Amino acid sequence: MRLYHIANPKQFRKFIQMEDIKAKIISEIAKTENLILDYKDMTQPVEPDCAIGRISRMDAINNQSVTKASLRQAEGKLKNLNFVLSKIGEPDFGLCLRCKKPIPLGRILFRPESMHCVNCAR
Repeated sequence: MRLYHIANPKQFRKFIQMEDIKAKIISEIAKTENLILDYKDMTQPVEPDCAIGRISRMDAINNQSVTKASLRQAEGKLKNLNFVLSKIGEPDFGLCLRCKKPIPLGRILFRPESMHCVNCAR
């Protein structure tokens, strides 16, 4: 257990927020890594000699392409989460990459991979 001495109450609140954000990011990374493993299992090739009908096989191939898209999205999210985690503690952490204004704490906690404020993300 780490012990910190923070005399200023404002600094203490900021420290607690940073610890909450870091815990949320680490939790999201773990969830996303598990999701990626599941998606990789579901995107295995559909074998042509499967004992399923032609329409069912076409459905399986279609589902596989949807899962591949979800896999790419999850991999992008993981990349962004790792980037944001590496930025914690730096002066520009929590600032929008485009307009350099602070990203609201609620957005960071809800979508920790966010690198833009709501206005710039549109």
